[in-house]
Amino acid sequence: MKKSFFIALILTTFFHFPAFAESTQKPQIQLANLYHEGVDVTKYLVSEKLDGVRAYWDGEKLISREGGVYNAPKWFLADFPKTHLEGELWIGRGKFEEVSGIVRKENPEEEGWKRVNLMLFDMPQSKEVFEKRYEDMKNLVAKSGSKYLLVIEQKEITDHKNLMKQLHEMVKNGGEGLMLHRKDALYQAIRSDDLLKLKTFEDAEAIVIAHIAGKGKYVGVMGALLVENDEKQRFKIGGGFSDEQRKSPPEIGSRITYKFFGKTKNNKPRFASFMRVREEF
Repeated sequence: MKKSFFIALILTTFFHFPAFAESTQKPQIQLANLYHEGVDVTKYLVSEKLDGVRAYWDGEKLISREGGVYNAPKWFLADFPKTHLEGELWIGRGKFEEVSGIVRKENPEEEGWKRVNLMLFDMPQSKEVFEKRYEDMKNLVAKSGSKYLLVIEQKEITDHKNLMKQLHEMVKNGGEGLMLHRKDALYQAIRSDDLLKLKTFEDAEAIVIAHIAGKGKYVGVMGALLVENDEKQRFKIGGGFSDEQRKSPPEIGSRITYKFFGKTKNNKPRFASFMRVREEF
């Protein structure tokens, strides 16, 4: 028996890892393009981009974007309408790791779920344009009486300058960025300019290829990750990690999200830094 297999067997036997009892069909969801100057912002409604865990409500189950079923307590879902809804499981700005830890547990943590809201941003099966879907969502939530179901506020924006002012105010107060929904757009499960995201940085995903040993103050722990992104580019990510993450880095083969600020002349991410492990189920 190989040593690595023996270690894995021991870990599996003596330690409990979160698992999800159910899975269902992966939901077909709308995806965003990046905002760019020149877009007529008067044709959009603008909202905060929440740093939460994306969730799809199919009228019976709360589903992840990969088709896993969140094990939410029955009382959390009790007053949700039967309509298909899409949103973010969220507890506050800068608390992604915390909300992710709560909602991904096999056995629901009752006290944790009491702090969670499903923040709605769309109605996937509606045949109405977004402006009307937004009003319909607010009416649905009001009628439901659920204190765990809220609608993300959408606002009008007059021009690019005011949009950027709102973005910088949002970031200064701990927000991640903005989302722009085209008012007259129908829901389409594709990536298009009907939905745009705007942040002070870009983000993308990559697979962890190797752990690079630390030097100096990081001797004895991970110094950087060698990763490969979806464009098959390999590069190192050495920033954005907590001390705990350096002691116990993302596993080789796991998928992570990183942020960056533009591209180099070789088309590689500039100033890439770690954000989080993308946990898929």
